[in-house]
Amino acid sequence: MTHILAIDQGTTSSRAILFDAAMRLKAVAQQEFPQHFPASGWVEHDPADLWSSVAGTARAAIEQAGLTGADIAAIGITNQRETVVIWDRATGEPIHRAIVWQDRRTADLCARLKADGLEPEISAKTGLLIDPYFSATKIKWLLDHVEGARERARRGELAFGTVDCFLIWKLTDGAVHATDATNAARTMLYDIREGRWDEALCAAFGVPMAMLPEVRDCAAPYGTTRPDLFGRAIPILGVAGDQQAATVGQACFRPGMLKSTYGTGCFALLNTGDDLVASKNRLLGTIAYRLKGRTTYALEGSIFIAGAVVQWLRDGLKIIRHAAETHPLAEKADPAQDLVLVPAFTGLGAPYWRPDCRGAVFGLTRNSGPAEFARAALESVGYQTRDLLEAMHADWKDATAEGVLRVDGGMTASDWTMQFLADILGAPVDRPVVRETTALGAAYLAGLEAGLYPDPDAFAATWALERRFLPALDETTRTAKYARWRRAVEATMAA
Repeated sequence: MTHILAIDQGTTSSRAILFDAAMRLKAVAQQEFPQHFPASGWVEHDPADLWSSVAGTARAAIEQAGLTGADIAAIGITNQRETVVIWDRATGEPIHRAIVWQDRRTADLCARLKADGLEPEISAKTGLLIDPYFSATKIKWLLDHVEGARERARRGELAFGTVDCFLIWKLTDGAVHATDATNAARTMLYDIREGRWDEALCAAFGVPMAMLPEVRDCAAPYGTTRPDLFGRAIPILGVAGDQQAATVGQACFRPGMLKSTYGTGCFALLNTGDDLVASKNRLLGTIAYRLKGRTTYALEGSIFIAGAVVQWLRDGLKIIRHAAETHPLAEKADPAQDLVLVPAFTGLGAPYWRPDCRGAVFGLTRNSGPAEFARAALESVGYQTRDLLEAMHADWKDATAEGVLRVDGGMTASDWTMQFLADILGAPVDRPVVRETTALGAAYLAGLEAGLYPDPDAFAATWALERRFLPALDETTRTAKYARWRRAVEATMAA
């Protein structure tokens, strides 16, 4: 048993990745699944699609590597965070489609809660701001809108979980209802200082505590899989939300270390060690990871649209057929044009937190075409990242201790995008040899618990740089471009 199976359940696809005893990637299987948009700003997944794609890709990866379940020492799970699934404890059947983290249907409820003055208490306990992004208002919506759900929840007949929790339930055939501290921290119901579900918060959102899972460390036993799934019962030994798993995979174990992941959205996490920072700039205080009962905290900035802006170019504007075309197209853009795209398709995330905003484009001319739109789309990711880092530097005195941004995720394959990121930040951007850092983080947590992988310090020593992007833009141009972006955001919020 010399391999670890990492399950990476994301927003648009599920992947299974096998790592060997030396943490080398041996096989990858991936499957996209349908997105459901029942109303403007609403985003849903069918939990059956999440489960079938996970089970299918896990089997496919094992087969691709020429292995069997007997070769797998443990499973690690990482997942899209905040997404809500509620299911029947007796049958395992969901009562509704999953409400996805991007969903904005509870914006009005969040506005009422803010008006009622609840945000200071929520922020003090959870590190979060009141926003539809997080799980609590999604749970309330389901209990209020699915017939009989609230009464069934009070009777203990229903279970709530983020996607990791739902998958653990399915993998263990209902034997385990548990999540890890990083996922619990994203619900707006979990006191991250005390390390427990908060009764007052649950009451404020109308969530019966009988629905909630047990919360465990990131590296811990989460039961074993049904033997029929992989030919033997395999222990599940590691769990972390996707951004926290990427933080682990990037070996950001020292306070001051910073990583940013570019997937559907963009999420920057800054390790703050034992210090839970109360942001004055509308960032989130959250849990980076919890090992052996000890919690390490982080400052997090969340951008809702990063890689999704490239999907919009492909599926919405239809100016590209494949994501890889964006980079060469951007290079052809007219340097005399300076389009600014604010991709607030599902609202603005940190540090603005404006769920009501929608996207806008500034600087259009008769000559604006696909190349200019492609460049503006890629640049928007760099601008949004700088927004986050500016806020982090203002919030925490040690935020510049490392002075380097470690990056991962699909968009980092674009050298053009990474160079612009370094240019607009005015700081080095490090791309690792292993870019599957989210899956690697989940695998490492499981391998650590299994005794197959080394301690964090030894793991950090294995991190290897593939390329460092250094800023090449002069300070005058950098300042002018960023100022134009800020004016565009202000205009978008005023619209």
